[in-house]
Amino acid sequence: MFNPDKFQWRSFSVNENIPEHVLVWLLDNQSLTAKLRNKYDDFCVNVLSQQENNPYQCELKLLDINKKNVIIVREVELIGNSQAVVFARSVIPKTPDTEDILAIGSKPLGEILFNDQTIKRGHLEVGKYSNTWARRSTFTIAKTKLLVSEIFLEHLYA
Repeated sequence: MFNPDKFQWRSFSVNENIPEHVLVWLLDNQSLTAKLRNKYDDFCVNVLSQQENNPYQCELKLLDINKKNVIIVREVELIGNSQAVVFARSVIPKTPDTEDILAIGSKPLGEILFNDQTIKRGHLEVGKYSNTWARRSTFTIAKTKLLVSEIFLEHLYA
């Protein structure tokens, strides 16, 4: 559903011409889940898929792993006002470190990533394809690195 190769990923630069209403979402380093819960009374997660899959080459490179690893790709819609406002894609190597995350069902991944002090967030990248903005970053759980990409849909800014 989401092809990260289409986005021009890079570190954020203050010289970029990103609208302010996008910046407040794109550069926030807090939990997106918490921010969406504050904005929408009906916030929920719709799991589109969570299955073993082949990540894109750019995703494997960020995780510094190869295709021999068992990888679970989780794709979800984050819902507010009864519509999708964010599309999220997580690339999660299947290891003992990620067993709990892979069992969360329709719970938001952000609840775990931002509520566990032992999980460390890596460098944030921003990207744009057409008029759609996105961000992605890695998270490290013990010895396992996973990747979370979030695509901000137009309904978010309404």
